[in-house]
Amino acid sequence: MVLAWGFTGPLGRLISLPPVETVAWRTGLAALGLAVLARIMKAGLNVGGRTALKLLGNGLLVGAHWMLFFLAVKLGNVSVAMAALPTTMIWCSLLEPLFEKGRRISRLELGMGLLMVLAVGLIFRVEFAYWQGFAAGLGCAFVGALFAVINKHLVAREHFAVISCYQMAGACAGALAVLAISGASGRPVAHPQNMDWVWLLVLSQVCTVGAYAAYMDVLRRLSVFSINVVYNLEPVYGILLAALFFGDTERMSPGFYVGTGMILVAVVVTPWLQARARSAGDARLEDTRRKT
Repeated sequence: MVLAWGFTGPLGRLISLPPVETVAWRTGLAALGLAVLARIMKAGLNVGGRTALKLLGNGLLVGAHWMLFFLAVKLGNVSVAMAALPTTMIWCSLLEPLFEKGRRISRLELGMGLLMVLAVGLIFRVEFAYWQGFAAGLGCAFVGALFAVINKHLVAREHFAVISCYQMAGACAGALAVLAISGASGRPVAHPQNMDWVWLLVLSQVCTVGAYAAYMDVLRRLSVFSINVVYNLEPVYGILLAALFFGDTERMSPGFYVGTGMILVAVVVTPWLQARARSAGDARLEDTRRKT
């Protein structure tokens, strides 16, 4: 599943379309694929007007997230775009207290956030030529975190294929609206050419529909902690695949890999430290109860 998501960056570079057109085709084809999957799994697409509007609205964030990601790939390269993605974790930790009452930013999250800021600063300093791509990647991570925090309150009641279908439709509608605005301003709209159709089908059906279905299946078999640790390896897969496909154009300075490594270590270690802190807190609480 994570390997499939890791292909997103290289596919974004292989597709000749601009970011907005890429997202419009990806999400439109994915919405159709998810509608078929929902039908096969006997999940009704009728969720009521209010829920549908919420899902479509959150889908706009998905569209913005992917448009910024593919923009980062075009402005920089796959490695630059992938290096920014792990900062989603720190954005989530900052946004969650705004949506959940009683949720506070922990010292651990704050410390790891500062480490990420240092790593991001290092990447900006040593790879300043790609600052636009990395900035777009940071924006992509922020919007992705906002989507995840909001989505947490929407996913409990409906089938995953139904939720994803509406969200992909919302993302597609958002991309088409951007195309309509840019077309009115005189910018020509690009259309898929030759191999673009193959890459778009792989991107939409394998890296979107198939990967999301696999993700929901894995949730039944593994803990969320284990899944998150593995999911955080997506940038590693993406950077390795980009180097395999595109060679020298993806080679970066040693400082870039040091900064990216700092981000990945923070992302992988934080959930483990959080789990240890929770266990220690539970043990202290149990010991207090025994004494009283």
